[in-house]
Amino acid sequence: MADYIISCCSTADLSKEHFEAIDVHYVCFHYILDGKDYPDDLGQSVPFDEFYRLMKEGADTKTSQVSIQEYLDYFTPFLEQGKDIVHVTLSSGISATINSARNAANIAMERFPERKIYVIDSLGASSGYGLIMDTAAKKRDEGLSAAELADWIEKNRLKLHHWFFSTDLSFFVKGGRISKTAAVFGGLLEICPLMNMDNLGRLIPRFKVRTKKRVIRQIVDKMEEFADKGLDYDGKCYISMSACLDDARAVADLVEARFPKLNGKVVINNIGTTIGSHTGPGTVALFFWGAERVD
Repeated sequence: MADYIISCCSTADLSKEHFEAIDVHYVCFHYILDGKDYPDDLGQSVPFDEFYRLMKEGADTKTSQVSIQEYLDYFTPFLEQGKDIVHVTLSSGISATINSARNAANIAMERFPERKIYVIDSLGASSGYGLIMDTAAKKRDEGLSAAELADWIEKNRLKLHHWFFSTDLSFFVKGGRISKTAAVFGGLLEICPLMNMDNLGRLIPRFKVRTKKRVIRQIVDKMEEFADKGLDYDGKCYISMSACLDDARAVADLVEARFPKLNGKVVINNIGTTIGSHTGPGTVALFFWGAERVD
């Protein structure tokens, strides 16, 4: 049995059952829905369909990261059990939570000088970050030490590709990512922005694609372009989506048809309430292993 635990944030957007099956622990972000504070607890407090329905109806949403004290309270029981910790955070390109985690880790290690906490920036988000955690669990089970696993994650995190598209631009306007005028014209022209994460873990708009049918095809084209071994890709593929299961299923069907050596079926997860508070409904994200992200 490993003498350490693997940990991440709830923003890795795997299901509660998936986290339990691979023995990965998580700490919850928070979100505020119409003035009430909730933990981002994988849809346990507020089911995902209810959350996105309320957003569509105009509910106000805000998010907050995990505080230093929350991290400290979260880390301490594992240290008391004599366990070291490999904790992987949401990308520093979209959240400052890694600073709180590192500060808490330093305090905790002063209190438990015989223990070690490795805090690593995933440079990823949602189920792409989740796929890193799933693979890290496999590496742990293969016998990697905590230090070896931390090193492996840092060396391989940029090989995990994140591609996103959205069919609803209204929440991108609300978040200040695009102007209201651009959203109006985008709606008239049926524009679906195709985005990805760069090598700094930031979400970057790459292409303006007309019609949902075309963007579904193009996001899978990007997988063919960047996936390890191209059409012979034999790794896992995850999708996350926000209240648009039919669109996610269309992408998954195309991936499974085009990549016959895929490791199992495409796994479709929900975009959680933290990231979903910013993307809104209508977003589909595709994740796979490939060449290192360089820009």
